[in-house]
Amino acid sequence: MAEKEISEISRDARVLYNKANEAAQRENLDYAIALYNQVLEKEPGFFECRRALRELQLKKTGGGGGFFKKMLSGAGSSPLVAKGQIALRSNPANALAIGEQILNSDPNSSAGHRLIVQAAQALELPRTGTMSLEILVKNSPKDKSLAIEFATALSSSGGDTKQGERILADLLRQSPNDGELNQALKNLSARTTMDEGGYTALEGGKGSYRDILKDKKEAVSLEQEKRVVKTEDTTERLISEYEARLQTEPINLKLVRSLAELYTQKNQFDRALELFNRVKSSDMGGDPSLERSMANTVVRRFDFQLEQLDPAAPDYAEQSAKIQAEKLNFQLTECQQRVEKYPTDLVIRFEMGQLYFQAGKISEAILEFQKAQQNPHKRLAAMGYLAQCYAKRKMYDMAARQLQNAIKEKPVFDDEKKDLVYNLGCVLENMGKKEEAVEQFKLIYEMDIGYKDVAAKVDAFYAGQ
Repeated sequence: MAEKEISEISRDARVLYNKANEAAQRENLDYAIALYNQVLEKEPGFFECRRALRELQLKKTGGGGGFFKKMLSGAGSSPLVAKGQIALRSNPANALAIGEQILNSDPNSSAGHRLIVQAAQALELPRTGTMSLEILVKNSPKDKSLAIEFATALSSSGGDTKQGERILADLLRQSPNDGELNQALKNLSARTTMDEGGYTALEGGKGSYRDILKDKKEAVSLEQEKRVVKTEDTTERLISEYEARLQTEPINLKLVRSLAELYTQKNQFDRALELFNRVKSSDMGGDPSLERSMANTVVRRFDFQLEQLDPAAPDYAEQSAKIQAEKLNFQLTECQQRVEKYPTDLVIRFEMGQLYFQAGKISEAILEFQKAQQNPHKRLAAMGYLAQCYAKRKMYDMAARQLQNAIKEKPVFDDEKKDLVYNLGCVLENMGKKEEAVEQFKLIYEMDIGYKDVAAKVDAFYAGQ
C-alpha cells in the first residue's frame, strides 16, 4: 500500500473529505472527525486526511490533558490496544483504524501512536508512521531509542532531517560519550548531505560513500536517468555518454547496470542483457534486485514482440498465443529458480502461485497460496486466489468459506474488498444460492454501481421478481 494524494483517491472518498473540511471550518469537530475516519477507512494511505484528523483530535482535547485525564483515558483504551495488537498480526489496516479510535479519545496516547507506527510500517506508509513517532518523541523526549527511530524515519520518509539531527544533537550534548547516539547522528548527517546534493544511497545498501557521484555533470545525468518520464533525446544522450565513459571505466559496475537499464527502455534488449550479464558475473552478481531486473528485461522483450504483431495478419492469433506461452514458460522457470534460492520468501511464493494459476496448474497454485497467506501483506490476496482455485475445481463450499473469512478481515470497503465480495457472489451463484448471491452484489451496487457487471446482475434480479 502506498500513501496517496487527493488526486489519487476514489471519488466517494473525495466527496467525504470535502464534507469533513467544511465541517471543520464550521467548528463541528465531532462530525468532521467522524467523516475523516470514514475517509481513512476507504483510503488508509490518504496522508493529508490523516494529518487533518490529527489536528482536529488535538484541537478537540486542547492539545493534551491533565494527569488524571490521561490515566482514565489509558485505562479506557486498554481493550482497544489489545485488540489492535491482535489485528496487527493478520490485518494491519484494521490495526491502523483501531489506533485512530484510540486517538479520537486521547490524541497523545503513546499506546495508540505506537500501534499506528507498527501498522504503518506493515502497510508501508512512512509519513503516517513518522507523524506518530513525532508525538511519541514529544511524550518521551529523553528516550534515546525512540529519538533514533524518529530521526531515521524522517530521513526515510523525506521529512525534515534537520529536525532529526537537532533531536539527536540535544541528546548527545547530555550524553557526549554515547557511541550509539554519535553513530546515529553521523549516519543521519551523511544521509542529509547526500539528499541535499541530489544523491541517493546505493541500492541494497551494499555500497560505500566512495560510490557516491563526485562530478556535478554526472549527478545531473543520473537525475535525468531516474525520472519517470524520459524523452527519447535524453535517453539517447545518456546512452551515448555512458558508452563513452565505459571505455575509460570498464569496471564501473554501477555504470554498466545503469546503461543496461537505459537500453531496456530503448527496447534494445540483447545489449541490455549483455550488460546485465557482465554485472552478474562480477562480485555484485548475487544481488536479488539484479535478478529481477534481468527477468523484467526478458519479459519486456516478450511484450515488445507482442506489440510488433499485426492484428490484421491471418496468423496473428497463432503468433500471439505462441509468444504468450513462451513468456509464461519463462516466468514460471525464472520464478521457480527464485523460490528454490529463497524458499522462505513468501512474496516470491505468492508470485509463483499467480503464475501457476495463470498456467492452469491449480494444485501447484493452491500449495503456493497456502504458504503465501502467512505473509500479512499478501494474506488477503492469497486467500482470494485460493478461493478462485477452489472454484476452478468446483469446490464451491470451500471457495465461499475462504472468501467469507477474507471479507471478515477486510474492514475497509475498497477495490480489494469489492473483488472479494463480487467473487463470493459468483461462487454463491454457482452453488444455486441466487438470493444470497444477489445480496453480495447489492453490497457493491450500493457503493459503486459501475463495478464490473453488478448493475446488470442486480437489475436482472429485481426485473425477475
